[in-house]
Amino acid sequence: MNKQSFSVHLTAVKNTIKESEIKITGSKSESNRLLILQALYPDILIENLSTADDTIDLQKILSTKSNTYNVGHAGTAMRFLTAFFASNPNSAEVVLTGSKRMQERPIKILVDALKTLGADITYLDKEGFPPLKIKGKKLLKNNVNLVANISSQYISALMLIAPNLPQGLEITLEKEVTSLPYVQMTYALLSALGADVSFNQHQISIRPLTKIKQHHFFVESDWSAASYFYSLIALTSTAKVKLSTFKQNSLQGDALLQQLYEPLGVKTKFITKNCIELSKTPRKLPLYFEANLLETPDIAQTIVVTCLGLGIGCKLTGLHTLKIKETDRLVALKNEIEKLGGELSLTSSSLNLAPCFKLNKNIQINTYNDHRMAMSFAPLVLKTPLIIKNAEVVSKSYPKFWDDLEKLSISVKKTL
Repeated sequence: MNKQSFSVHLTAVKNTIKESEIKITGSKSESNRLLILQALYPDILIENLSTADDTIDLQKILSTKSNTYNVGHAGTAMRFLTAFFASNPNSAEVVLTGSKRMQERPIKILVDALKTLGADITYLDKEGFPPLKIKGKKLLKNNVNLVANISSQYISALMLIAPNLPQGLEITLEKEVTSLPYVQMTYALLSALGADVSFNQHQISIRPLTKIKQHHFFVESDWSAASYFYSLIALTSTAKVKLSTFKQNSLQGDALLQQLYEPLGVKTKFITKNCIELSKTPRKLPLYFEANLLETPDIAQTIVVTCLGLGIGCKLTGLHTLKIKETDRLVALKNEIEKLGGELSLTSSSLNLAPCFKLNKNIQINTYNDHRMAMSFAPLVLKTPLIIKNAEVVSKSYPKFWDDLEKLSISVKKTL
């Protein structure tokens, strides 16, 4: 999706935000899974669907007949649609493509798995990468092995189509599963739909589901989006903000924010059934914050930038998937943190931030076509004024992000 590019100049009263209540868009992860399931089982009703570009684009693709579909930067849509079109015998031959970056993101593991099941998929350019030519077929085989430590989206893509396959599907997972909560989310949604699903260690078994009764899903708000408000609260001296709509028994792995941000001085309290209040609590900060984010890599950028703003060290591990996201997020973090005056060292799966006691002012943060780069650096405005370039990228997951920052009395000046 082409949008007019703009930068935002952020300023704020140091360490201070206005108490406010923010309603966060529905979870992109839940929404995108449910849209695929709804395309297979039209009796599904969905409420509080995400307003993210990724979700809107996926919804349009699923409701439009075309020979070519462009998913832009949407990795989830690319993986889910590859499995969806490959397993749909009523689908005409289609080309599935995306942005330049999408054509650099690997998909071979998923394509190989689908081909094992009998899919007809051809690479149109570089082997192992989009664009793909897909001819829908009835997939009669029901056993496949899948390397599980590269992307959980490959696993979920297969799980989502499994109940609609004539023989169901048995998936044997090889190596440790990365981002396990996203697989568990898919499992929970299928179970709620009435599918017969079992998940034991490295084996997923899903039996065919031919018909369902009308089923209503309410999509919880996005915990990944909530992470930026955790960061803001952590960087204040005293503040509160209310966020809705969230569930105490969340399907989202990023709900772990509640525990991760406690040592950084942020308390989470459910003040109603579906509304949380974040508040700053006085406490001695750790000299070094450490966490393994193998199951929740999407919040790595938020956490390391929070620690930068707090002036504490940070070591995060389990980050090997960040190199194949919208950008190489590890390298992008190093580039921008060092511009601000910080020091960040990297391995292929971890980062180590040295304590930084003074941030450079009015630094221009590059976003690399990555929504999370824009939003994770924005809270630093409570420590130093800064400029976020290509700020329109937030629409990929959180279109109203800059509007919601203004509700907290943060000045957001847009320039073309």
